[in-house]
This record gives sequence, C-alpha cells and structure tokens, in this order.
Amino acid sequence: MTETLSAGAAPSRAVRNVLLLVICQALAQSGNVLVIAATALAATTITGKDFYWTTLPVTMQHLGVMLSVFPAALMGQRFGRPMGFGVGALVGMLGGGLCSLSIYIANFPMLCAGGLVMGYAVANMQLYRFAATELVAPADRAKAISYVTASGVAAAILGPAIARLTPDLLPHQFLATYMALIVLHAVAFAALRLIQFPPVKVEQVSGPQRPLSEIALQPTYLVAVTAAMVAFGVMSFLMTATPLAIVACGLDAKLAPVTIFWHVMGMFVPAFFTGHLIGRFGVTKVMLAGTALLAVSLAISLAGIDIWNFHIGSTVLGVGWAFMFVGATTLVTTTYRPAEKGKAQALNDFLVFGTTAAASLMAGILQQAWGWSALNYLAVPLVGVALAAILWLRLRPAAMPAGIR
Repeated sequence: MTETLSAGAAPSRAVRNVLLLVICQALAQSGNVLVIAATALAATTITGKDFYWTTLPVTMQHLGVMLSVFPAALMGQRFGRPMGFGVGALVGMLGGGLCSLSIYIANFPMLCAGGLVMGYAVANMQLYRFAATELVAPADRAKAISYVTASGVAAAILGPAIARLTPDLLPHQFLATYMALIVLHAVAFAALRLIQFPPVKVEQVSGPQRPLSEIALQPTYLVAVTAAMVAFGVMSFLMTATPLAIVACGLDAKLAPVTIFWHVMGMFVPAFFTGHLIGRFGVTKVMLAGTALLAVSLAISLAGIDIWNFHIGSTVLGVGWAFMFVGATTLVTTTYRPAEKGKAQALNDFLVFGTTAAASLMAGILQQAWGWSALNYLAVPLVGVALAAILWLRLRPAAMPAGIR
C-alpha cells in the first residue's frame, strides 16, 4: 500500500496518521457541537429566558476563533503541527474549565470568557483538515479533507448525547456538560501525540512568498472564501437560534439536541463521499449542489414549525454545508505555495469565523425580536451570493488552477 488513502492488506503510515487525525477531529468537534447544543439553554439558567444575549457565549467562541486563526496557523507552520495542535488541545481544556466554573458560580461574563478561550481550540481544530492534506499524496487531498470532515458523524452522536444526558447529573445544572469538554480535549491531546506529522521544511518557513493581498485576490481564492463564509454563516445563523426557536414554537426543549444531532449528521455523513464526488464531477459542480441544498433547507424550515420541519430542514442544511465546505477547502489548497500556507489558511478561517461570529450573535437577537421565519428569509440572499460567485468562477475557466473543474 502506498502513501494514499486506498485500502490494503496492511495500513500504511498515511492511513494510520489520517485515522488518528479523524479521531482527534471527532473529539474536538464533539465539544464544538456540545457548546452549540447546550450553551444558549445553559445561559438562560443564569440570565433568565427573556435575556436577548443568551447566544453571546457562542458568539464569543466564534470571535475567539477569528482572533486565533492567525497565531494558530503560524505557530503550526513555524514550530510544526504537533506543537500547534497540542497547545490548542490544552487551551480547550482551559476553556472547558472556565465554562464549568461559570456555571458553578452562576457568572454569565465568565461563561462568555470561557467561550472566547474555547475559540482558540476550535481554530486549531479547523486546521486539522489542512493538516490532513500534508499526510497523503496530492491526488488524495480531497479524500483526506473529506474523511477528516466525516469524523463529525461521531461528533453528531457524542456531542448531542452529552448535551442531553449531562445537564442534571450534578446539583448545578449544566456543570457536568461543560466538565465533559475538559475530558474531550484531554483525550484529543493524548491522541495527537501519536500522529507522525511531516517535519517542518525550510521552504515552508523561508520559501518564496507573495503578499497576502495578491493571494487573496486570486479568483479561485475569492470564490472559495465567499462560499465558505456563506456556508458557515448561514449554518451558524440558523443552528445557533434553533434551540431557542424550538422552545419559542412551543416544543419541548429536550428536542433541541435531537435536532442538532440530525443537523450534524447531515453535515458530516456526506463527507464520506464528497471527496469522491469532487473527483468525479468537479469541485464547482459539487459546490453548486450545496447551494441548491441550502435553498431547499430554507424552504422546508419556512413550510411549518412542527418538529419535523426542524429535523428535516436542519439535516438538509447540514448536507448543503458539507458540499460547500469540502469544496471550498479543496479550492483554497490550490491557491498558495508551501511557505504561504499559514497566512493563506489563516485569512480564510479569519473571514469565515468572523462571519460566523456575527451570524451567531445576530441569531439570538433576531430570533427573540422577529422570530424563526424571519431568520430563514434573511438567509436567502446569502445563498444567492454564493451561487453567483461559483457560477462566475465556472464562466472564467482560465482563472482556475489546472485540474480544477
């Protein structure tokens, strides 16, 4: 077996390393899903149900990601992935500890601070998909991204399960939930120590580099980042508000983790085959399919407020996100040189998570002020922007790197 992701009699080093990275992604992503599923409701135990800023801790996490992507990416490039990812896991444990303490002493600002710290851990987790491309042959990069992303299937099970089973385990409601974050990142830290990442090469640190503005203004980079911003922004906008919307529509609050489960399954199950679809049909066609699925999800959510509207709409939203996200990540990896990867990847994630920070903050405010239907209508023009950007790139084939369709 060669250094690819193909099956064989004995697993290669590449397969072993990617598998371990998949496990780490699953653990870290479970913590991220757990925060999304539990935080808005946990905040109400401190602030009261009518507080407009219950999604602020989630927003602070997105803000933490936005502020952390450059230092996290550059640390990994200069000192190596083991150092960068190890620090990220340790900071995740610290963030879980702050959130746990905030619940114990009923301190909302500390819950927000914990979310901000958790952002650094999430920023590192988002780099796992780029690190996967460094563990395999170039022809297998889309598959590696897809498989690491697919690890979210485990997160779709573990994260909501923790969110549903732990709130009342200790006298302080949701304390056990946030203590579970510490455990998840501790196990991820241990698994990261087993991965054999390629050593840092001289050309990755001091090789030829273009200005960041020149990299960012490439048509392929522009479209990839735009699509990722829309995919993550719409997903964050709607999913952050979903637990609140379920309660506002008169449904049982315990159904919120179930809806998040179906949403996350929709996000990550398709990743098992998205890389293969990209290889067969081309990245832009897969991304166009993603925009169509996002539009369908909005239509389902607007059709009613039964729990099945939430379940099905959220699931389709997740599938649309998967197609656009894996496609956008594949596009981004074609736009930079080895020495440029840190700043190019960081700018991508900075813009993406800046969008999600704003989206998650507005989600709670607008859900309280205008309701669930208004949120879905507001997402429609955003999907239109992504559609227009991808079609524009397809009409400019000379602007796309060789081998990209």
